[in-house]
This record gives sequence, C-alpha cells and structure tokens, in this order.
Amino acid sequence: MMTGAMCRAARALVEISRKRLAVASSVDEAVIEAFERKTGIPAAVGALQAALEHYGAVFIPEDGGNGAGVRLKFSRSVTKRLSMLEGECGPAASDDVP
Repeated sequence: MMTGAMCRAARALVEISRKRLAVASSVDEAVIEAFERKTGIPAAVGALQAALEHYGAVFIPEDGGNGAGVRLKFSRSVTKRLSMLEGECGPAASDDVP
C-alpha cells in the first residue's frame, strides 16, 4: 500500500503538483496534502497511485529485508528521448490513422 511519503516522493519524481494530481485522480487537493502529511488516509489511495503510475512512477513493494519504495518507469534519458519523439512530427491532424 502506498504511504504518504511514497506519494510525495512519486510526485517529486514525476514532477507534478498536488493540484495536477488532484485533477488526474479526482481526489481533493486538501485530502492529498493531509495524506502526505500523515494526518489522514483517503479512501481513494488506489486512484492516487493509478494517477501517479500514469505519469511514470513505479511503486516497489516491500520485499523481505528491502523496504518499499518508488522509482521512475523510465530513466531520464529515455524520458527525454520519448518526449522529443512525441513532438517530432507536430500536432496530429484529424485525418491521421490511429
């Protein structure tokens, strides 16, 4: 289960604000802040985790002596390359093949 500290770390890794996470997860920004400050646990922890995973965070479960954690799905160099490739051809037109 994702903790408040893991949520904060994941937001930092994928570089999104609480406001943007609130919109992506449909969880109120104040609820996210309380969760990150360990003053509450929202019923929608799964929605928060799913939104962070959508932005590229990977949650690592606790494994014996190794603690739970969070990391990026892709390295910084792969992420930079992907963003360059996505914008390479300009905006998609309505007649483009999906």
